[in-house]
Amino acid sequence: MRVSVPGIPQAILAAAGSSPAPSLPAAIERISTFLAPGNATVITGAGVSVDSGIRAYRGKDGRYTNPNYKPIFYHELIDETPRGYAFRQRYWLRSYLGYPPVRDALPNTTHYALAALQYAGLVPRLITQNVDGLHHKALRGVWDEARLRERILELHGTLHKVHCNHGHTVDRETFQDWLSAANPQWKAYADDLERTGRQPRTNPDGDVVLEGVEYETFVVPHCPSCMLEGRRNSVLKPEVIFFGESIRQQVRERSFEDVEKGDRLFVVGTTLATYSAFRLLKHALQLKKPVLMLNVGPTRADSIAELDKIDLPTSAVLREVVKALVGVRAVEDPVIREMLASGITRPPLDDDGEDVTGPGAAG
Repeated sequence: MRVSVPGIPQAILAAAGSSPAPSLPAAIERISTFLAPGNATVITGAGVSVDSGIRAYRGKDGRYTNPNYKPIFYHELIDETPRGYAFRQRYWLRSYLGYPPVRDALPNTTHYALAALQYAGLVPRLITQNVDGLHHKALRGVWDEARLRERILELHGTLHKVHCNHGHTVDRETFQDWLSAANPQWKAYADDLERTGRQPRTNPDGDVVLEGVEYETFVVPHCPSCMLEGRRNSVLKPEVIFFGESIRQQVRERSFEDVEKGDRLFVVGTTLATYSAFRLLKHALQLKKPVLMLNVGPTRADSIAELDKIDLPTSAVLREVVKALVGVRAVEDPVIREMLASGITRPPLDDDGEDVTGPGAAG
């Protein structure tokens, strides 16, 4: 089976120019004018979460730009042979250590600006490629869980749930406890990391970079529900779409419907390198819907003539866009006022100690 990591075609990268970004006032006006009629569908990617301290997939020091990076593919993770168990040992050890920083990450100013646009009714539907749950965090307490599921579609799943290959599901915190109980030596190591702040480099899917580790010492627990049914089963995975895995039909169909229901498409913080998102942009264009993209650096869609693109960081403009669109509600509505005052700006450092918000900080 041949499965590859998606990327931006080299022809597009080679043709990428250095056209000047618009001024901030001009960008704010363009985005505000685009969104003002309402009923916009939004697609977001990993670039939206960079200011929350979550590293992007591509761009400078991005994991997917490293030619030596070898991800675990879906068919490897679910393999029921000893070889598959070895892949799960590697995956779950790294994810065990990498999940807490993602779990504890806070929404940034972009998450809250988009949440304000959703709350104000200008963006009824948001499709995110991110698995960190930060769009939900920005609206939790304002909308209940049913409303969040109705208005936010997690195209590639979520890190916050785990399921076995027989359909038993458990929340991630419980699964972390199972991993801790099965691996007391790694629990002590994780506690030491938290105490000293020496967290390994964490990637957007909760994976960490580890050197010189013997993964065969890590124990992947069996699913307790399967054991109650008389089988031993260690084939467990997060509810995240792996390379080589198909998006569930229900999610795929809804993603197309969300694009179709919107009058326009706003694409934020993504290179669209993953085809599951790129095809949604193409679908919108086929339906003659206007499309605007806000992203730093080249994207897979840059060669599409119908695409209108603004090359600026999301955090530079979206708060001001909200203020321009909601008017006095920015002050008078306590929910919007709090959202516009909320959000961290804490980008991760790259391997040279610089922040990663420069060109290509997107997913």
